[in-house]
Amino acid sequence: MTRTPHRRGADRTEAIMRTTLELGQEIGYANLSMEAVAARAGASKQTLYRRWSSKGALLLDSLLSLNEPGLDYPYTGDLAADLRAQIYAAVDLLAGPPYGALFQALVGEAQHDRRVAVALNERFIAPQADKTVARLRAARDQGQLSPDFDLDLAMAILSGPLYFRLLITQEPLTHAYIDRVLDVLFAGMTPRP
Repeated sequence: MTRTPHRRGADRTEAIMRTTLELGQEIGYANLSMEAVAARAGASKQTLYRRWSSKGALLLDSLLSLNEPGLDYPYTGDLAADLRAQIYAAVDLLAGPPYGALFQALVGEAQHDRRVAVALNERFIAPQADKTVARLRAARDQGQLSPDFDLDLAMAILSGPLYFRLLITQEPLTHAYIDRVLDVLFAGMTPRP
């Protein structure tokens, strides 16, 4: 059976993205280049540049192609447990092996490449933020949160400490740290009698 040109193109794209992740893990993002990816993937630089404007754009597509499970919220009825489970999964993805260093590099690259920043926000950060706000809204509607609590601000407060450690202090981003953040946050979020 002969493959269609579209399937061959999709196979080539998948091979390039897989190569990007493998090479990025081996040599780090700083040493990654479009030329090195092209050479290892058996593609031309022109092929890569036709599909991706920069190595940051290529890394973004490569990481998002992983379709990592576990970043959806459980709805157990226990908001703290649901937040904890989802944030643990995010921490494991963003800070742990095998791709944590590449996710960190991508967020750093977004600070210098506006197109990468926009795409990262549209395709990863905003959808995750929307899921968090939806979960918080459901909890508020069920009386688990103060009725006047600012859900968007809560989302910023939840994510800020993660990115602070991930990008600024580079201290370990651990489940124990997440527990501390949630304990402090819930002290201010819960309804008052």
